Amino acid sequence: MKLLRTAAVLAVLPLCLHAQQLEFWGEAGGWDVMVDPTLGDGCLIQAAYQDGSVVRIGFDRVEGAGYITAFNDAWGDIEEGATYPILFDLDGQEYDGEAQGIYLNGVPGADIYFTNPDFLWDIAAKYTMTLYNEYGEVMAIDLGGTMSGLEAAIACQEEMG
Repeated sequence: MKLLRTAAVLAVLPLCLHAQQLEFWGEAGGWDVMVDPTLGDGCLIQAAYQDGSVVRIGFDRVEGAGYITAFNDAWGDIEEGATYPILFDLDGQEYDGEAQGIYLNGVPGADIYFTNPDFLWDIAAKYTMTLYNEYGEVMAIDLGGTMSGLEAAIACQEEMG
């Protein structure tokens, strides 16, 4: 369940250049809609969850791809730049992927890129996303409101040109 507006969560984290560059665009479906100038003015949706995770789903206009990024202080063993095999479970439908370890404001995270637009709509149409690594479940999040959030991110993207 989404716990707080992610802007409030990020305000508590130490500031860094990347976090300061996100621009608030609006809200939809319980998600903050943001613009990331470092990704070619790519729009994204962002939410914070009860387990401490902050999740972003968005568009990287520089790479021409979509992404899911999740951060959580509890993931301290992540190595920046390392790749990790992962499995997404979207209401029982499984997808294999690869995540790259990253840090934002000193918080470890996983960055997962994809180029298949059907995957984005599969996420939006489902209720729960569970992410697994080789050791087991990493996180499970409620996807309620994601369709509205992604529709707003697309409107944002169209506005950005």
